[in-house]
Amino acid sequence: MQQYDFKPIVVIPAFNEHGRISQVVHRVLEHVDNVVVIDDGSSDASAAEAEAAGARVVKHDGNRGKGVALNTGFADARAQGCDVVITMDADGQHDPSDLPRFLEAYQRTGIPVLIGNRMAASDTMPLVRRLTNRFMSWLLSREMGQYVPDTQCGYRLFRCDVIPLVTTHSERFAAESEILLHVAERGIRIDAVPVATIYRDEKSKINPFKDTLRFFQMLSHYRRNRRQRQRR
Repeated sequence: MQQYDFKPIVVIPAFNEHGRISQVVHRVLEHVDNVVVIDDGSSDASAAEAEAAGARVVKHDGNRGKGVALNTGFADARAQGCDVVITMDADGQHDPSDLPRFLEAYQRTGIPVLIGNRMAASDTMPLVRRLTNRFMSWLLSREMGQYVPDTQCGYRLFRCDVIPLVTTHSERFAAESEILLHVAERGIRIDAVPVATIYRDEKSKINPFKDTLRFFQMLSHYRRNRRQRQRR
């Protein structure tokens, strides 16, 4: 395992990932020795599998959504005294072998926020998702004043001192977009790291209609609050 001059932690939100989470944790531990799984009210054996694989597990009493799970993971990372936190999904779509890309890029550049970029090799991505990602990434990049090629990718690195600035109020997948808006508003630099994405036959937890609606509701709420902050 490569040693770095900073302390990383991997945060994995999980909801009903029985049969997948164990392998993800095992493979993450090949690269990073501190892994916490946020079990977001799973009704299956996800928590037990993650713990048996070597992760620490923090449980939510019920399903509260990815945004809340991320906030829990961020709080845990700070409590552990970590320097950087990497977030990734529990379903195996994020390849743990890409972790060194984030860690080496951070060690080389010190850039405080690194976002996985799947779009350079997006041929395996379902067409609807690929088109949606490109549109949302264009829209958010324009809003942020920084170009981020894949704003919808949940595979990310944050330096822990920016975490108080990224706490999100969105409960589900819109949370990941809201985080980037808060980061960019404060002038924090964001860069991208190329990553692979693995699509199998698992059913996506993203609801195209509901989550797109939540995205635009989040964006409208953010713009309204930003105007209020600017008037103060």
